[in-house]
Amino acid sequence: MQLAMIGLGKMGGNMTERLMRDGHKLVAYDRDPAVIARYQALGASPAKDLADMVSQLATPRVVWIMVPAGQPTDDTIDALAALMSSDDIIIDGGNSNFKDSMGRAERLKAKGMHLIDSGTSGGIWGLANGYCLMVGGDDAAVTRCEPIFRSLAQEGGYAHVGPSGSGHYVKMVHNGVEYALMQSYGEGYEILQSSRLFPALDLQKIAELWQHGSVVRSWLNELAVDAFKKDPKLSKLKGYVSDSGEGRWTVQEAIDIDVPAPVITLSLLMRLRSRQDDSFGAKVLAALRNEFGGHAVKES
Repeated sequence: MQLAMIGLGKMGGNMTERLMRDGHKLVAYDRDPAVIARYQALGASPAKDLADMVSQLATPRVVWIMVPAGQPTDDTIDALAALMSSDDIIIDGGNSNFKDSMGRAERLKAKGMHLIDSGTSGGIWGLANGYCLMVGGDDAAVTRCEPIFRSLAQEGGYAHVGPSGSGHYVKMVHNGVEYALMQSYGEGYEILQSSRLFPALDLQKIAELWQHGSVVRSWLNELAVDAFKKDPKLSKLKGYVSDSGEGRWTVQEAIDIDVPAPVITLSLLMRLRSRQDDSFGAKVLAALRNEFGGHAVKES
């Protein structure tokens, strides 16, 4: 198929390359001309701007966007809507809020266009291993784009999960689960690393061991093996953990629908705690213990 890709960062660029390897014809656009040139050298047709990109596509057009969630995605979709025609398709493969995706789909539907929301997982490994695609949208549009999804996904890694917004909804909860899994591994390895009885435990060796026959083996733990191999004590890293927003949205959704999700919620809160050099809340706890019980405190 022919399609355009907007946003040639780590994800969009790798997806462009994977699609071209499978015979798709790509028109590539990014704000950085040097990045466009890189994918032009691999066989993509370069576009100097959105109008040029749209003009190179045969109708009905398909455009995949991989830009930051929020206003950048809104701006890109609005600009495309002014350039594209009825029955054209825009695929948002970024980490958009599912409510935003539902609203954007309605706006495009009024113009006779289609929005497909594709929750995309696989990270930088997707180029070689394939992605997991959680796709939402109307049946006709999704069916038309299935050759794209099947080229990008690893075997069994693509599903049309429901109507507009459902793809990003499923990806949101997926990332909430990811937060909890990562926090669990982090806590487990910290216990091992801090052991007083067994202070010389080899975390890389243990992580590798757990990948063979253990019920906690996983791709995330495989990545832990690689991380410990590069830096056994992770001494080069600062324990500052960002969040993409989807963990927050998952927690909010759980609250909105009265579903208890304590593990996911606490994993999000631990990420917030990681960004504090010295927690004021912890200082309050220390002060209260000292006041009511005369417990020892450490001076800063």
